[in-house]
Amino acid sequence: MIYMTQLIFVKEGKEAIFHEFEDHAIPLMEKYNGRIIYRIRPDETSFVSGEKELPYEIHFISFDSENDLTNFMNDDRRLKFIHLKNESIQSTLLVKGEKV
Repeated sequence: MIYMTQLIFVKEGKEAIFHEFEDHAIPLMEKYNGRIIYRIRPDETSFVSGEKELPYEIHFISFDSENDLTNFMNDDRRLKFIHLKNESIQSTLLVKGEKV
């Protein structure tokens, strides 16, 4: 089992495009043994401290294996809408880990 945390920074005014991408990508995760454990859209009051720009969303996700993640990332149905992700996301910070 692999776990990932994504801090997603969306370009201002591109939130609807980002949501459209997620509407296509998130349902595909199940096909590849992927799960969204938490999907958080925090506001400024959610942060105790920080030095950088605040993320638009935070995702805690898991996949049964690295192979499942790779297959999800390369799925043609996901790639068909990757232009929406590229248009809407300024940057992401991805942290991989394991449950301890």
